[in-house]
Order: sequence, then C-alpha cells, then structure tokens
Amino acid sequence: MSVIQKIRDKYAVVIVVVICLAIVSFLLQDAFFGKSSLARRSTSVGKVNGEELDITDYQRRIQDAEAGARQQMPNGNIDEQTRQYIREQVWNQFLSEQILQGQYKKLGIAVTEAEIVDQIRGKNPNPIVVQQFTRDGQFDRAALQQTIAQASSNPQIRQALEQLESYIGKTQEQVKYTTLIKQGIYYPKWLAKQQQEDNSKTATISYVSVPYASIADSTIKVTDAELNRFIADHKQLFKVEESRKVEYISFDAVPSAQDSAAAIQQILALKSELDTTHDVAGFINRNSDIKFYDGYFSKNAAQMPQKDSIVNMPVGGVFGPYYDNNLIVFAKMVDRKTMPDSVKVRHILVASGAQGGLPDSAAKKRADSIEVAVRNGADFKALVEKYTDDAGSKATGGEYEITPSSSFVPEFKDFAFEGSKGQIKTVKTQFGYHVMEIMEQKNIGPAVKVAYLGKSVEASKETNNNAYGAASDFASKSRTAAAFEKNIQQGKLNKKIADNVRPMDFVIPGIGQSRDLVRWAYDAKKGDVSNVFTFDDKYVVAVLTSVRAEGTAPLDDVRPQVEAEVKKHKKAEQIMAKLQTPASLDAAAKATNQPVLKAEGVSFGTPFIASLGFEPRVAGAAFNKAWGTAKVSAPIEGTGGVYVIKTDSYEPSAQPAQDIAAQQATYEQGIKSMLDQQLFEVLKKKSSVKDSRGKFF
Repeated sequence: MSVIQKIRDKYAVVIVVVICLAIVSFLLQDAFFGKSSLARRSTSVGKVNGEELDITDYQRRIQDAEAGARQQMPNGNIDEQTRQYIREQVWNQFLSEQILQGQYKKLGIAVTEAEIVDQIRGKNPNPIVVQQFTRDGQFDRAALQQTIAQASSNPQIRQALEQLESYIGKTQEQVKYTTLIKQGIYYPKWLAKQQQEDNSKTATISYVSVPYASIADSTIKVTDAELNRFIADHKQLFKVEESRKVEYISFDAVPSAQDSAAAIQQILALKSELDTTHDVAGFINRNSDIKFYDGYFSKNAAQMPQKDSIVNMPVGGVFGPYYDNNLIVFAKMVDRKTMPDSVKVRHILVASGAQGGLPDSAAKKRADSIEVAVRNGADFKALVEKYTDDAGSKATGGEYEITPSSSFVPEFKDFAFEGSKGQIKTVKTQFGYHVMEIMEQKNIGPAVKVAYLGKSVEASKETNNNAYGAASDFASKSRTAAAFEKNIQQGKLNKKIADNVRPMDFVIPGIGQSRDLVRWAYDAKKGDVSNVFTFDDKYVVAVLTSVRAEGTAPLDDVRPQVEAEVKKHKKAEQIMAKLQTPASLDAAAKATNQPVLKAEGVSFGTPFIASLGFEPRVAGAAFNKAWGTAKVSAPIEGTGGVYVIKTDSYEPSAQPAQDIAAQQATYEQGIKSMLDQQLFEVLKKKSSVKDSRGKFF
C-alpha cells in the first residue's frame, strides 16, 4: 500500500496529463480519420444546385451504361473513346435530372399515377407503348393486355413494365415543361409591322471612309490599365471555363532504316508462298497485318498506292513490295469480273433465326407469299409498310443504294450485284428472308478482288530506347520553364501547344489518348515541367504555361485581341477629332484626304454592305430619321474605319411584304425549333454546376 501511496503522491499530476492527452488524441483521431472526419477525402464527383453525385453512384451508372454498350458491340468490348463518351453521357444525364427536376418542382409540374396508367392502357397510348406493341404494322392491344396480366407472376416482365412506367413518367414531365415554355413564345404584331417597315426600302448612300489601317499600329500606345479596363467593360466577350495551356515536346519512336529492313526481310520470306498458295484468304489472314477482304471493287473507283500497276495485273499476278503509310505490301490479283459500281435495291425482310422473328418455316412461307404478290404487281411500298422487319429501311420504302464496299451480308450483296435489273428473288441471310428487287445498276464495268500481304514497319526496342533516352535527357536539363524554352531553341526542336485543356479531357491533339498528362496539368503549378510521359510510340515532356480559372480571361491570355480592339478605338478617337462635325461630305473628304464613294442597296435589316463589309452602324445610320436625306451624319466608329455618310435616296425593297400573321407564325416556330436544342444549355448556364470528376479519373 505504501508503494501505491508513493506513486499517487509523486506521479499524480503526470498520470492526469497522460490521461488527458490520450482523450484528446482519441478525439482528434476520430475528427481527422473517422467516417465523418475533417480530413476524409470527398467522394463527390460533382454538385448541381446543391445536389451531390457520389463516386459510387457515378460508377454504378457508368457500369450500367457500359453493359448496355457492350450488347451493341460485335465482340462485346468497348474502347477507351467509347468509355469516355459514356462518362460524359452519364454526367450529362445527372445534370439533366437535377436541373430539370428543380424546374418541375418550382412550377409544380407532376405526373400522376392515373396519367401513367392512361398513357399505357388508355384510348390513345403513349407512342413508346405503341412502338413496343406493334405487330405487322398495327398496334396489338391484346398483346399489351396479356403482358400486363403476366407481370404479376413474372418478375422480369414486372421489372420491364416498371421501367416503362418510369420512362413515360419522366417523358411526360418534360413534355409538360417544354409545352409551358413554348406556349410563352410570342412575337407581337406591332413588332412584326415595325420589322416589315424597316425592311420595306433600301438606301443609296454617299460616304467618306477613313480606314483604321491608315494609322500605323506602332504610333498607338496602350497601357495594361487600359487593356484591363476594356476586359472589365466587356466581360461577356472574355468569359472562359476552367482550362490549362500546355506546351510540349514529343520524341517519337519513328522506325529506323534498320526497322524497315527487318520488315522487308519478313515479307520477302513469305513471297514464295503467296505466289503458289491456293488458299489465298487463309494465308493472308494468318500472315498479313491487312486482313483479307472477300469482295470486289470497281476498277475505276479504286483508290490505292500504285493503282495502275495493281488493277491491270492478270489473275494470279503479284506486285510489290511497295510502301503504304507504315506498311510494306505485296498485292495479289485474286479475281476480276464485270459488275456495277453501285446498285439500288428494295427489299422486305421477314425476320427469323437467332436475331428473333418467326420460326424459319413460317418466315419462309410468308416471304414466298410476299414474293408472289410483288410479281403480280402489288404496291411494294405498301407491303414494306405492312410486313418488313427492317426498321432502318421502312421510311424509304425498303430501298437501299449499295456499293461493293457497303456493309451488307454477303448473300444480300451477291444477289444485288450478280442479278439483273428488275429481277425479283427471295434471299435467305442470317437475319431471315429478304424479298428483293433490283431497281437500278449503275456504271457496269470491270471490278477486281485483290489480296494484300502487308507487314507493319514498327519501331524496334532499340529505336524506342533511343527516343525515350532523348526525352529523358531533355527532361533532366529542362526543370524550369526558362530552361525548357532554351533547350528547345538550342536543339531546334518542334514545340507544340495544347490550349484550352479541360479537366475531363482524355485526348490532346497531336498526342492522342493522354489522360495522365491532363491530370498532371491540373495538379501542377504554372511553370512546372513534367517528367517523361509515355503514350504509345511517343515520349512527351510538357510545361504548364497557363492556368485559367472559370470566369474572365486574364490579360496575358487575350492580350493580342484586346490590344487590337483598344488600338482601334484610339485610332477612331484620333480620326473623329480630325473630322470634328463636318458640314458636308466634301469637308470630311478634305479633312482626311479620302475620296467620296457610293454604296447602293443598303438595308436596315442586313448589316453587310457590299462595298464595305460588315458595318451594322453604317447600315443603321443610313435610316436615321434625324438625318434623313438632307443632313450629313456625325462621324461613325465602324468595324473597319470611321465613316461619314449622307443618304442620297430611298427605294422600295424588291422583296414583297409577307402576311403579318404568317410572319408571326414563322418567327414563333423558328424560336420553338431552337428551343429543343438550346433550352437545356441555357438552364445549365443558369445553374450552379461543379464538376469534380477530374480528381477521380
């Protein structure tokens, strides 16, 4: 006990301090590293009007969209470009949801359950429902009712109907909203009358023009304060989104002479087999970087290197080797025949097989019946409308215009090119039975089938190492922006510029897929120089030369444009001071040593004047009632110079006046048409949108 008492007496204060520190440490750990900690990295990829999109939800949406895209791809794979497109599509869908839902809420727009039921089961179903349940050109209400009845016992059907209801609900909300907006569009009758009056006559004017080019730019001095004032007064002209400007040097691994020689040796070793093989297609597909195309092309329409030498070869002849971009190629003539270079056909597809449709026997029977009807003079377009399962050609009466290189199944193309004009035949393909008629065959002449044995000339490992070594050496000597520029000059290298690089860009022109470089540009500071980036056969070193925040462009980014405008305005002030208030055109001409000229057909509604170019102020001044035809105008600061004008006469316009009601309707319809494309962009600009996806991708 005495030991314990000693500890209490001697170390009580120390123990209390340690306990307090432990408690504080625990609290700080929770604050900075816990679930709702201060230092926890945000998982928001963006925010729209206060609503956040979490990375987990964003990725789930992307995965769903990618799964749908894979179903549309022949091999089930999607490339990086498609993946990038999907990311943007998903993000824009989220924007649309949040922005439009906010508008619906403000306006009290809603779609009730009763409305959705009526859109599906009502007397006039939604067009989406009609499209889904159309059989043989007719809406099949019985099939719809049967599907609804099956939903209670079939989860898949129930889920599909729920998705349909959700889609119809969203569509109807949008229809109500756009209808409200469009109903608010009005072009007043008084304005239509005023516009007609403004355009009812043209003017003939005499004028004195003093071009800005008559004063040398070197004589006009401007200060940064004046330039910044111009930007502040014209902010809308210099509004910019967040972006970066990058300058870079690319060291490309270009194949060397040794690499070309290696490729030539490879292809020469295959030449003897190319000469003698009977299985040309198999040989080419096994050995060539150019896959075998089992089709013909017109001799006249052929476009290839060494065209004349290739198309005139006998069957079995071989030409080469020759260069075609980065390939070394042998060409072998496989066959030649006489055929048209384009064919116009029409068809009716009765679908069957793996693609869906009727059982094979039923499809064949229906196609045979349609063929008999066509041969007996039935209206082909009416039969297309009623029977075809090819939605892509239904609107054109089943018609296609095809060439030998068109992407159609072989059986379809073979009949089109080997049959004769007017011939009717039922052709079976993987899609079903096509009742086909050849309507027209153009430019019948020689056509050839050519096989190409090609080998890519690729950079060797040594060539790649040399390019990477050069890039690394440049990067090590260029750790500052000044050194970067100095080494470019000394090495006489070709610097490239990537301007307006956006946070979610995946491609930089001149480089290609370069997401790593874009991410670096947003993490770096102005003047930073990158390490070596590897992009396929390119090794890139970059310097960040400009950081643009969203808002108004800084002077350094727009200096040439602003200087030109400010200097032009100062020149106008000088010219107008010299002109003062001229009593006549002759006085203006004498004061500026410029001739008096004429312009005819000047229109108030058209700012372009034939002899002057784009000069809206001059066009407007020609119809100034205060000056009329009696007075000389005050000096006018125009686009290309300063003008003094006098209107000599007005003539009636050659264009007849449009009916007022028709003019109103045309104008309103034009605005409504623009609304469909531009409404969302306008709403987006007026919304608070923060895109943070660049931190995650």
